[in-house]
Amino acid sequence: MIKVFIDGKEGTTGLKLYGRLKGRPDVVLSEIPEAYRKDISARKDYINESDVTFLCLPDDGARESVSLIENERVRVIDASTAHRTEEGWAYGFPELSAAHRQAIGKSRRVANPGCHASGFIALVYPLIAAGEIGEEAELSCFSLTGYSGGGKKMIAEYESQPKFWQLNAPRQYGLKQTHKHLKEMQKVCGLKSAPIFSPIVGDFYAGMQVSVPCFKSADRLKEIYKEHYKDSALIKVVDDDYGGYIPTNELAGRDDMQIVVCGNAERSVAVALFDNLGKGASGAAVQNMNIMFGLPEETGLEIGR
Repeated sequence: MIKVFIDGKEGTTGLKLYGRLKGRPDVVLSEIPEAYRKDISARKDYINESDVTFLCLPDDGARESVSLIENERVRVIDASTAHRTEEGWAYGFPELSAAHRQAIGKSRRVANPGCHASGFIALVYPLIAAGEIGEEAELSCFSLTGYSGGGKKMIAEYESQPKFWQLNAPRQYGLKQTHKHLKEMQKVCGLKSAPIFSPIVGDFYAGMQVSVPCFKSADRLKEIYKEHYKDSALIKVVDDDYGGYIPTNELAGRDDMQIVVCGNAERSVAVALFDNLGKGASGAAVQNMNIMFGLPEETGLEIGR
């Protein structure tokens, strides 16, 4: 049995994690009483008594929780931005390479990827690994996401009745090019410069598609992705372009990812399609836990067949 504590269970990612783990026969969930949820001493006890603690907290809260650890056996999976580019933390994207998967399995500190970053890195890392593009590549990235990625406050805004009229249309944000995912996008891919990044939130609950355009043959890109992800249980390269209209919420409620490549012999758009709360957050966190404890990585996850 794996004893699990979710520090920050009340947030969107924490609640989704709880839902994925609650019914598992190999997991015991340690639930802190509501009255002690913000009590540092109580949280410290729950963290140190766990086999693995998930951190579903703001960055400063995640750092505080890590500082409370005294039991060297405790493993941590951090869903915040705090440790994604920090030394001593494995980056929790096992499909990138055998080395990434091995590091996750051995580490006691795993940083869960960001949602937008997951799509970008899934598309760019294989191209760099195959030598199709170099570290000096100057890239752009366009990302559509459901409003659940903004957490409880944004969910309440979109689901309020009546809601503010501007919420009925897609909204671009991160306009100053300082989005918190840029740092991991650049570092994990080994790029000399971060991409120009245009995230957009729409009036739908969950789902994400991240697009990277480039002046490359669509057939060549598809060949690279199929080779890179040929053994992956959670990432599949599909030939379907959904009739030329790719629905962002196609994989909502699932924990896997699809890669679609559209274009011609001269220029292409590569698209990563997934659920921002699944492979983009809590689904990826459960996948990492499974690997850390030597279980089939898709255990307890909802994936396409």
